[in-house]
Amino acid sequence: MQATRLTLICHASTPAQKRARFALDEPLEMAWQSAALSLAGRFKRAPRLLCGPEVRTRQTAMLFGESPQVDAALRDCDFGRWQGMGLDEIQRAEPDALQAWLTDCTAKPHGGESVAQLCERVGRWLQSLEQTPGHVLAVTHPFVIRAALLHVMQGPLAMFNRIDVEPLSSTELRFNGVWRLRLETHAT
Repeated sequence: MQATRLTLICHASTPAQKRARFALDEPLEMAWQSAALSLAGRFKRAPRLLCGPEVRTRQTAMLFGESPQVDAALRDCDFGRWQGMGLDEIQRAEPDALQAWLTDCTAKPHGGESVAQLCERVGRWLQSLEQTPGHVLAVTHPFVIRAALLHVMQGPLAMFNRIDVEPLSSTELRFNGVWRLRLETHAT
């Protein structure tokens, strides 16, 4: 049985990230056009390239290849009416709602998707990849990568906010009968 290799790449930095805001569908902060395909040679063989539907994930995917396939399962968490708002604004306007959202993974006071719902969605997506041998490179969002890690490590949802995912970071997962987190070294 051939293994499935999944490389999760977090999209590059956006203005909203730098200002601790829930993103709208915004472009990257970097001049990605001049960097297009700059990371395409990172892998020995070109992987199947997937990305979320948002501008920031599609632009980041263009660093790795010319024709990323948009996969709706890789979309960011739906933050409902909080999209475009900063954490400080929400803290002032809705402190109880923000606290509920930060402490209860089933809460969705913004009217969007709860962390639990996001984790279920990402878990279903990972299960769909189990029958897809070969290398998949998926450019997505910090929340989606957190959900994938919890699924693979079978961690409790309460650990969701204890995972930090940096822009352009890479997370390697492998499936060969069971999902595994794979930490790799890179020569510098």
